[in-house]
Amino acid sequence: MASFPLLSLRIGSVAPLGARAAASGIAKSPVTGPLMLSKTGFVGDMQGDTRHHGGPEKAVHHYPFDHYVVWRRELGDHPLLAEPGAFGENIATSGLTEETVAIGDVFALGTAVIEVSQGRQPCWRLNERFGRRDMAREVQTSGRTGWYYRVLKPGIVGSGDRLILRDRRSPEWTLARLWRTFYIDPLDRVELSGIAGLERLAEGWRTHAVRRLESNRVEDWTKRLSGT
Repeated sequence: MASFPLLSLRIGSVAPLGARAAASGIAKSPVTGPLMLSKTGFVGDMQGDTRHHGGPEKAVHHYPFDHYVVWRRELGDHPLLAEPGAFGENIATSGLTEETVAIGDVFALGTAVIEVSQGRQPCWRLNERFGRRDMAREVQTSGRTGWYYRVLKPGIVGSGDRLILRDRRSPEWTLARLWRTFYIDPLDRVELSGIAGLERLAEGWRTHAVRRLESNRVEDWTKRLSGT
């Protein structure tokens, strides 16, 4: 089984973010653990907007450290990019990206078991975090979004643990494939039909696909990406 050491394990409390002073838990700090991972996330990890962040389908946020070198090349020597945590991730690894990870991939992490549930939909808090007006849109356009896990089995996780692949339930449905449908070719009815019927995908994403099929329209992303 493939395994990937954790490069960072992080949690955060709610604090004012950026010029708007919006309540947010995006600024997470490294911990050595052990941490309890429950069905709704790591104990001690908090979200400022519990309607759109956290919960059973977004219990753990994973962002590949592989992407940081590309962001540094594009954004310059931004201080947030010196170490993992820039994107509000709970865990970071190298060797896993959206091109290889698929919906329904199951991993052991410490004594917990987690499953890939959906990609990350970047929101305007990334703009505030990076001090860049269009950072959320840049993340969305790049496809370097990161992803979320649901927790199949709660357990204890430490910073020295490894993410160990246990099962692949729909390996053809990579996160990159979903990203291309949602953001690049958003009215591809064949792909949308497949997404709507993808059992291990979070319900919210399946609902997006159904709505597009029914309306033949793409939802407005402005509020999510800019906060206006």
